[in-house]
Amino acid sequence: MKFALLLVALLALAGLLDQLFPPPLPTNLETSVEVLDAASERLRLYTTRDGYWRLPVRPTDVDPRFLALLLAYEDQRFYHHPGVDPLALLRALGQALGAGRFVSGGSTLTMQTVRLLRPRPRTLAVKLVELLRALQIERRLTKAQILGLYLTLAPYGGNLQGVRAASLFYFGKEPTFLTLAEAALLVALPQSPEARRPDRAPDRARQARAAVLGRLAAAGRVDLTDAARAAAEPLPQRRQPTPRIAPHLADRLRAAHPGLTSIRTTLRAPLQRGIEALLTRHQADQAPGITLAALVLDNHSGAVRAYVGSADYFATRFPGQVDMVRAIRSPGSTLKPFVYGLAFDAGIIHPETLIFDRPGPVSGYAPGNFDHRYQGEIRIREALWASRNIPAIKVLDRLGAATLMRRLGAVGVVLHLPERVTRPGLPIVLGGVGIRLEDLTRLYAGLAAGGVMHGSEALEPRPNRTLLSPTAAWYLTDILAESPPPTGFVAGHRQVAFKTGTSYGFRDAWALGYDAEHTVGVWVGRPDNGYTARLSGLQSAVPVLLEIFDMLPNAGLAPLLQERPPGVRMVQNGDLPLRLRHFDSPPRSASLRPASGDAPHILYPPQGALVELERGMGTAVQVQTRGGQAPFHLLVDGRPVVSGSDRHGLAWVPEADGAVRLTVLDARGRSDQVRLRVRRLTEASLARQPQGPNLKSPL
Repeated sequence: MKFALLLVALLALAGLLDQLFPPPLPTNLETSVEVLDAASERLRLYTTRDGYWRLPVRPTDVDPRFLALLLAYEDQRFYHHPGVDPLALLRALGQALGAGRFVSGGSTLTMQTVRLLRPRPRTLAVKLVELLRALQIERRLTKAQILGLYLTLAPYGGNLQGVRAASLFYFGKEPTFLTLAEAALLVALPQSPEARRPDRAPDRARQARAAVLGRLAAAGRVDLTDAARAAAEPLPQRRQPTPRIAPHLADRLRAAHPGLTSIRTTLRAPLQRGIEALLTRHQADQAPGITLAALVLDNHSGAVRAYVGSADYFATRFPGQVDMVRAIRSPGSTLKPFVYGLAFDAGIIHPETLIFDRPGPVSGYAPGNFDHRYQGEIRIREALWASRNIPAIKVLDRLGAATLMRRLGAVGVVLHLPERVTRPGLPIVLGGVGIRLEDLTRLYAGLAAGGVMHGSEALEPRPNRTLLSPTAAWYLTDILAESPPPTGFVAGHRQVAFKTGTSYGFRDAWALGYDAEHTVGVWVGRPDNGYTARLSGLQSAVPVLLEIFDMLPNAGLAPLLQERPPGVRMVQNGDLPLRLRHFDSPPRSASLRPASGDAPHILYPPQGALVELERGMGTAVQVQTRGGQAPFHLLVDGRPVVSGSDRHGLAWVPEADGAVRLTVLDARGRSDQVRLRVRRLTEASLARQPQGPNLKSPL
């Protein structure tokens, strides 16, 4: 009776002590953060705050053969004892008495886990504490949880902890499938990780692996032949380098999600590696201090497929770790399409609307064209395609700069005004504002998606929002698809719509483009905002853009322009409503508007004609018109060449061969234009030609 009471008292005391002194179980064990691509390939891995590569492991994540070897070697009765194996302790005690020293410690995996959770000096008193703690842990955790802790914390040399980290750094793979030699090495290393590191002590590592294999073979757990073959296999000579793919995005997502240890992105690792290599190659051809950034989006979902914040993350010539995808830079002319798109939706213009490209102030702002040349009267289509500044300023003046800023803000794109500027003005369409590459690329992806802006789960999640109507997006795509590649650059078979931009002072070069599947944004410049000679969107960024498109899947087989939206008007200027035929900004007063009546119409030469002239003879082309009010002005490619009152013969002497645009403007500002080609005949062909200009059939 007294013994029973004493036993009850001891058990009660043990329970009380167990509650008062709980075991050191990890409530939030810190593990390395890993960033993955869409297919679970590892892009980046970060050490813990204490400097370890430590990855969480469950027993189901590890090769079953490794687990079998581990338990057979370390703790054969793991699933049957309560944390302490009495048989193992008795065996260790007997070996110690016979040898006069401790040969084996009799520790179970649970006791070893206690030691990993809170390392202490190896003394007999500490051994007793570990024994008691093991009993406590077994009451609180399942066997799978205990084994998972051991597999996560076991030391493997240097700053490697856990079997996953060891397998990745020594073998370059996850521990889900291990060879016998690899499994035996991973069983042997935790007993003396520093002394047996295969990259620093290969002989000791080989001996330890052979000892594990020999002991398991003697116990019948491993075939003798297989053990001998595994013992002869080479050891890993060095640790595998940690992956550093998409480092800027990985840094960004890690900072944005501090509670996550595994972050999955929508990137495609093979594409990401290819674009990183491409930008690194192009950077080698740039002036010192210049780098490149690029972003690739999926048109249908907005998913990020590639993200390169700079061409060299570890650069010393410039701050390579600055993420230029997020940097606020001047966009140059890249916002022009959205000015025209909003004007399309507002019913102000049509792609065939005529507009004057000539110098002069617009609401007090007097910019010039980038090339200091002016085209005279041109179509909106040509104004955007050739990136003329004056027409874009005129259209924005009619829309209002605040309208553009407000409309882009409604879809989540922020335009950053310069310091001490509180209200947007007309210069924003020429780059007088700040924007991020990621926002510009999302805007162009909106054009590719028919005017719908998709959110991006890899960046900042946003709901889908309407940017422009399908009609306006279709018009812009139709125009931008005509953009020619740089001189000497052979375009691939993929059809790409793109727009370039160059900021003031040649500090930023941009190229934004899209095909039917993807949108690509490229930036080239100096992160310190320094001046760079000869930097331009067309020559510096477009070649990179087109090379990236050649790396993308699907080879651009899908047509760039899908089914035409119902609102699209495919007409000539003369078929447009009167209000859309010519754009005036600001609107003229009623007294200055052209009166009703016939506008001038060019009768000769006809549209698309080929005019052949005698070379060097000074032969003139007599441009004949009908209608309109004299005097008339003849413009060639926007340049005035002759004026007169005779509608039947404005004489023009071509100065060179090639395609030209003839425009006749009457006294009331009404106009008509034709396009034709001029070719001067050689002496050999003169004998076969009549005297004077020879008009071939229209092209």
